Amino acid sequence: QVQLVESGGGLVQPGGSLRLSCAASGSIRSMFFMGWYRQAPGKQRALVASITSGGRTNYADSVEGRFTITRDNAKNTVYLQMNSLKPEDTADYYCNARSAANNYWGQGTQVTVSS
Repeated sequence: QVQLVESGGGLVQPGGSLRLSCAASGSIRSMFFMGWYRQAPGKQRALVASITSGGRTNYADSVEGRFTITRDNAKNTVYLQMNSLKPEDTADYYCNARSAANNYWGQGTQVTVSS
């Protein structure tokens, strides 16, 4: 069993930056998919960015060019660098990790973009 712990959320002004971290309690080398999802109040959880074990990345159209997902297998951590933040980026952000047999979720971290 792997636990995922997100950190790095907070309050930031529009145009600012945050870096979210997702630290796994075990190795992420077997995780063929790792992703960041977000859920705003009253909306469904949606994929923001993902990265495969081979390093292929995918982004939602709304964050393309502003967000960057990376993974550090040595540190068992996935990051989401968020730049040029907008009020519409306000949401709870969740880390997801998938192996052949399991699907793990973190508890989430809140991001608020407001002046």
